[in-house]
Amino acid sequence: MGLWQRFTMIFKSKANKVLDRAEDPRETLDYSYEKQLELLQKVRRGVADVATSRKRLELQMTQLQQQSDKLEGQAKTALAGGREDLAREALTRRSGLTQQMADLQTQHASLQAQEERLTAASQRLQAKVEAFRTKKETIKATYSAAEAQTKIGEAFSGISEEMGDVGLAIQRAEDKTAQLQARGDAIDELLASGALDDPTGTSKDSLTLELEQMASAGDVDSQLAAMKAEITGGQAPSAIESGTNAAAPDQQTQQQQNG
Repeated sequence: MGLWQRFTMIFKSKANKVLDRAEDPRETLDYSYEKQLELLQKVRRGVADVATSRKRLELQMTQLQQQSDKLEGQAKTALAGGREDLAREALTRRSGLTQQMADLQTQHASLQAQEERLTAASQRLQAKVEAFRTKKETIKATYSAAEAQTKIGEAFSGISEEMGDVGLAIQRAEDKTAQLQARGDAIDELLASGALDDPTGTSKDSLTLELEQMASAGDVDSQLAAMKAEITGGQAPSAIESGTNAAAPDQQTQQQQNG
């Protein structure tokens, strides 16, 4: 198979597939019915034309018969008047009219037979068209019912285009929601394990918090000792503490006396 033949075959197959999807059997049946009606109208016009021609021949035959009767009467009158020559002439003309009438009768019989055949064909075609119309309406109703049933089934099963779009939208929303939830859970786990640093400092493990508290307590003790040394003029923290303890009994004695 040549390249052009393959291209033609592919094009025809794809075009046939597109046309098959676009074709609506109901529209095709209506179109066929219209064509049959047009054909029936043509047959009826043919019958009418043949009948018109037959009537025209009948009129001509009537006129020829009248002329023949007139010539016959003239021949009788001429013969009665002793004019045999005129009578002979009239009869000669009448003979020519008789031949014409015979030809017209032959044509009339042919037209009449043709008219009868066309009339019978028109009646048969009309019956066929009426039967096709009934069948067409039945097929259209059956097709419409099947189409509606199919759409209902597709809607219930979710395979229709409209329901399919809705289902895809719901699926996408659920997938995004699940993805966000999984991301949030993963971040929480990483923060809890220390794999990620929390810039706000609100997510430290217990060991880190305890070490920071110890460091803070040691810093406070150092500052407190320095302040005590500054107040006592450079005495050691132990002397300050001992002096404080010695003054305590004197304060108790003074309180007892006052009491």
